[in-house]
Amino acid sequence: MRISTKENYSLFIKPLLWLQKRHYGKVLNPAKLWGRRPALFWLVAGFFGYLDRRSSPLKPVIRSLVCVRVSQLNDCEFCVDANGMKLAERCNSIEKIKALSTWQHSTLFDEQERAVLSYTEAMTITGQRVTDGMLSTLKQWFDEDAIVDLTALIAFQNLSAKFNTALDVPKQDFCSLPIQPGEQQAADDPKQTDK
Repeated sequence: MRISTKENYSLFIKPLLWLQKRHYGKVLNPAKLWGRRPALFWLVAGFFGYLDRRSSPLKPVIRSLVCVRVSQLNDCEFCVDANGMKLAERCNSIEKIKALSTWQHSTLFDEQERAVLSYTEAMTITGQRVTDGMLSTLKQWFDEDAIVDLTALIAFQNLSAKFNTALDVPKQDFCSLPIQPGEQQAADDPKQTDK
C-alpha cells in the first residue's frame, strides 16, 4: 500500500474493525486506510451498508454483479477479490461469474442483467455516457427510486475502487475464481499458465 497503516486505531472505529475481522476473518486492507480518518470511515461504511441492505430494491446478485464489474473496469484487485467472494455467495452460476468481464458476448446474462451492466459501464468508463434509452430500458424492471439506488451503488463502487487503486490496496485472497479480465483466458489456455 502506498500509505502506511497505523499501529493503533481510534476507539471510535474499533467496532467496525472488529466486525470485519469477525465476518471476513481479518480486517480489510482498505479499512486500515479509511481508519486513519474515522469520520470518513463511518460515512463510507454506512453508505455501503445502506446500499447493500436486505431491503434494497435491487436483488443481491444484481448488486454483486455491479460491484464486481465496476471493480474490473477500475482494475481494483482488492475490490474484485472481496466483491467476487460476495458474488460467489450470491450467484448460482460459476460460469456466469467467470464470464462477467465479457458479458456482452455471453448468453448467461438475462435482459435485466444486461441492461444493468450496460448502465454500469456507461457510468464507469471515461468517455461513455448514460442515455435516455438506457434509463427507459431500466424502467422495465426498476422504478425511479430503485434506479437512484442502482446509480448510487455504481457511484459508490467507483469511489471505492478508485480509492483502492490509487493507494495500491492489495487483494486478500477471498475469492479463488478467475474473474479478473484475462484470468479466464489464461486458465483455459495451458500455454498461458506455463509462462
